[in-house]
Amino acid sequence: MKILVVGSGQVGYFLCDRLSREGHEVTLIDHDEAAVEQAQDRLNVLGVVGNGASAEVLEQAGISNVDIFIAVTNMDEVNILACLLAREYKVNVLIARTKSIEYTCQKAILSKEKLGIDLLINPEDAVAEELSKLACNSKAFDVAEFADGKILFQGYRIEPESPICNLTLAELGELRGMYRFVVVAISRGNTTIIPHGDDTVQAGDRIYIFAPQQELPAINYLLKAEQIEKKPTHRAFVLGGSRIGLQVAQNLEKLHFHTKLVEKDEARCYKLAELLNKTVVLNAEGLDVRTLVDEGLTEADVFVAVTENDQTNILTCLLAKQHNVRRTLALVSQPELIGLASELGIDACISPRLAAAGTILKFVRRGEIISLTAVEDSNSEVLELIVSKDCGLLATPLKQLHFPRGAIIGAIVRGNEYEIPTGESVLAAGDRVVVFSLPEALQKVERFFA
Repeated sequence: MKILVVGSGQVGYFLCDRLSREGHEVTLIDHDEAAVEQAQDRLNVLGVVGNGASAEVLEQAGISNVDIFIAVTNMDEVNILACLLAREYKVNVLIARTKSIEYTCQKAILSKEKLGIDLLINPEDAVAEELSKLACNSKAFDVAEFADGKILFQGYRIEPESPICNLTLAELGELRGMYRFVVVAISRGNTTIIPHGDDTVQAGDRIYIFAPQQELPAINYLLKAEQIEKKPTHRAFVLGGSRIGLQVAQNLEKLHFHTKLVEKDEARCYKLAELLNKTVVLNAEGLDVRTLVDEGLTEADVFVAVTENDQTNILTCLLAKQHNVRRTLALVSQPELIGLASELGIDACISPRLAAAGTILKFVRRGEIISLTAVEDSNSEVLELIVSKDCGLLATPLKQLHFPRGAIIGAIVRGNEYEIPTGESVLAAGDRVVVFSLPEALQKVERFFA
């Protein structure tokens, strides 16, 4: 497909990288000449310097032959105007990123239907939802649900004292009678491994697993990643009163957390207090540790930092760790800081660009793919696909199928039943299959199930 991306920021660059790796013809438009030159040097894309909301620039980029148009600049108005122009050129699919709630709420005067735009994506919603899930989860640094919550995809860091440290995948497979899960990838340094039986789990690795929802307590026990212990009240601190912080606090209220929201702007504190029911709003600086300790930081189960400054989020999470907070979560926009934050001991980092890009990629690949999660650390994706009755894979054991190298099936869901697959497993029409795939295998996986 021919895809035109407007905006070479973090989301635009990520999309160009991922889509070009999959073999699509990608053109990038940005007003910053240096950013366009950098993208052309590093990625397999064609760059055009100019305003993406200009008809002249769009024509220079070949808008007449484009299948998908994606506008992800930092300005809502530019993204929407660019999509409206692309609509006049009869582009089939229009996607715009927006930060303003005015365009995405249910009562919006200018909704995506009225604008004629296929997808309006606000990454803040996805970020808040993921942070809320991680807040009450185990020590996983990545979590996603598939097959209506029946199957979980989770990432864990392996500590030297972990019971599975130095075990081979074959030895882990022998535990399957007691623990129903499968390790689909091992991330070691900058390399991601689709493991085989003789591969060994080592200290410092990040492993990714698929497991049924009800098996999670047993698996957490095996991995020494017990969930927040059950007690009458969980305590959480949320730093940052932006829209993300507000949504996280509202979600934690629903999960019955005793929550305190810290915001340095006094006027914003009054507004937050009006919008929240049970959350205590504190007017304080995030680095004012004495005030936070006086307010009960040392008794908190979770600390969530979602200010607009990555360094502040990372530093305050580290301070919270020093004061015995069990679980720390940070909003980190800069890709180069995500790995650093993890190495410093922060339990999970959430990237707004990845949340937006994952939603866009899922929409771009509509059809048999019904769910998609982009994985930051390993530059890979998890796909949930429906097996078509017309594909030639039915009733054949998986071990006899030539599944694409660089991908692995992690779970098969059939009606209300699910299976962690083995070589003897077979596929049936209507099955929902969850697959972990490296970028170079994505198109092959889609063709495999076509």
